[in-house]
This record gives sequence, C-alpha cells and structure tokens, in this order.
Amino acid sequence: MTTHCIGLMSGTSLDGVDGVLCRWDESDRWHGVVAHVHQPFEADFQAQLLALQASGPDELHRAALAGNALARRYAEVVERLLQQAAMPASQVRAVGAHGQTVRHQPLAFDGVGYTSQINNPALLAERCGIDVIADFRSRDLAAGGQGAPLVPTFHHAVFGDPNRTLALVNIGGISNLTLLQAGLAPRGWDVGPGNVLMDLWTIRHLGRTYDEGGRWAASGQVLPGLLNALLAEPFLALSPPKSTGRDLFHASWLDAHLARSARSAEPADVQATLCAYTAQSIAGDLLRLQLQVDELLVCGGGALNGELMRQLQAALARTPVLSSDERGLPPLQVEAAAFAWLAHQHLRRQAASEPAVTGARGPRILGCCYPGY
Repeated sequence: MTTHCIGLMSGTSLDGVDGVLCRWDESDRWHGVVAHVHQPFEADFQAQLLALQASGPDELHRAALAGNALARRYAEVVERLLQQAAMPASQVRAVGAHGQTVRHQPLAFDGVGYTSQINNPALLAERCGIDVIADFRSRDLAAGGQGAPLVPTFHHAVFGDPNRTLALVNIGGISNLTLLQAGLAPRGWDVGPGNVLMDLWTIRHLGRTYDEGGRWAASGQVLPGLLNALLAEPFLALSPPKSTGRDLFHASWLDAHLARSARSAEPADVQATLCAYTAQSIAGDLLRLQLQVDELLVCGGGALNGELMRQLQAALARTPVLSSDERGLPPLQVEAAAFAWLAHQHLRRQAASEPAVTGARGPRILGCCYPGY
C-alpha cells in the first residue's frame, strides 16, 4: 500500500509557501513528488511577518494572528495540492508544516535557548482534516542541539550515493550545507546568508522582491573592501554545529557594514558584492574541508540565480555545480519535500535528527502531532 504525505515550507526569504505531495511505495521507500504548489505571500502579509522578526509592541497578539493567517494559507495550499493530484484528503497520512521562523536562539541565555515558528497547526488540522505534524525543532533543542538544519537527513535519504562524496547547499534566505560521504553519517550546518541580504537590497532599491536571475548583481562590480568586511563576520568562522537566521543577518547588520565600508557605493555594486558574499561563504566552507567533492547540488531559490551559480562554479573549479533538478528534484521542491519526509518519519516513530549535524545528545523523533479529526 502506498503512503502519501504533504510537506509545507515557508522559509527565511518570506516569499510564500511551497507545498508538495509526496509518495512512498509499498516497501515504504520515498518515491518522489506527485504535486507541487507555490503560493506567494501578499505584500502586506510579508510585511507583517518581517516586522515580527524583531521586538515590537503587542507582538504576542500580532504573532498569534499571523499564525492563524499562515495556517489558513497553508490550508489553501493543501487544498490546491489535493485538487492537482485528484486525491481525497483521506488518502493523505499527514501534513508536515514547519511554520515561519521568527526567532532562532539555540543554546543561548540559559543553555537551552529557544526557537519560535509562527504557526497554528491545530487550525490547519481543523481546516484540512488531515493529521498535522509541526514544531520540528524543539525536541532537538531540548536534547542540547541547534534544532537546525533539519534537512541533511532527508538529503542523505534521497541523494546519498555509496560511490561518491556529494555536497548539497540549500540557498533560501539562509544557506545551509550538507555533506554526504559514503559510510558516514550526514554532516551539515548553516553557512550564512543565502538570498536574505540580496533580497533586502533589491526591495530597497528596485522595489522588487528579488533579483531575477541575478542580472542586477551581474551588472555591478564587487567592492573588495566591503566583501572582506562581510567575510570577517565571526559566525562564518565558527565550527559546526551552528545555525543562524535573521536574528543575525538583517537590515541593521548590513547598514552598519555599509556605513563603515561602502558609504557612497553604487547600489548595483553593493548587490554584486552581496552575491559574491553568498557564493564565497559557501565555497569557503567546502574548500576548508579539503575533500574531493564529486558534485555540489544547489536547491532553494538561489539555484535560479544564474549569477550566483556562475560564481559558485568559478570558486569551485574542480567540483561540478548543478541544480538539484539535474538529480530529479526541482530546487523549489526540496525543502517542502524534506518536511513531508520528516512528517513520515514521525508517523513511523523514527528518529529524524542527526547529532553530527545539530550537536544534540542523540537522534530524536521530531515534531508534535495535531490529529485531523
């Protein structure tokens, strides 16, 4: 009997919801994506979520209402997926709904720290009538881990190759890297900014949500002084396990660097430098491993940025840099598919965290279940 689960992902880029319907075959092996839906966030809702990334008045109230609004959008994506696949809700075992991260402070303050994802999984379960698995990060934090990144175990299950050493980088708002070596547990960590700074700068100067294809970045010149200052960010030098988000890489962080290193720079040159910053951060982490990596697969929105892909390939001359599409899973489906896989692992009562990635005391079953009845 085949099994179906849905994965929902709204990431650091705040661009919207990606949802996928995935299938497992009779032997419980992951068998790929059946349907994919992307639903963009409206500008005012995106602004609400962005405002919640920092402290502000009445934020508990605003966060609760934003969680309700996000759950309603999630439910719309679930409905569209079922329509696309011509499948009744009763044939879907679970929905993995990550929520929208607005704070991520692992191990901080009291040795445990916290991570906060806006969501209302109970409302989503009520709306779609399917069990919802949510709150994937907290159990790993409780075990002394970072709670992130969570996707390397999925990367290992889907892309792992016993004959090759592979790396995958998900370039969403933040970039996170996975290393897959034959016979070893997957390794992974957050590298630093992915699209978050480039998107912020594009919104500010072009009024668009992202630099399509990286064409604006390609029109500028990299500013060496600014690039070196950005690369000196202490987070980049930390050893894994490590994770980050908008708590660190935000507008004020960028503006402080610009005030010191590029006060009168042309906007296109800043964009070119931010693109180079993302590429060199990723390439630098891979080169420091001093391993022969057979292939770097890129997923997330960054895989659609031609200039970023070009710079990654230039920096990693001996390693082919490919979109995950080349290996059977389109880049905008990978993270959502990971949360479908994590939901499936929860249903099977199988651990899905990897201590080598998060630093937790051991593997843990991730997520909490909200019944759909």
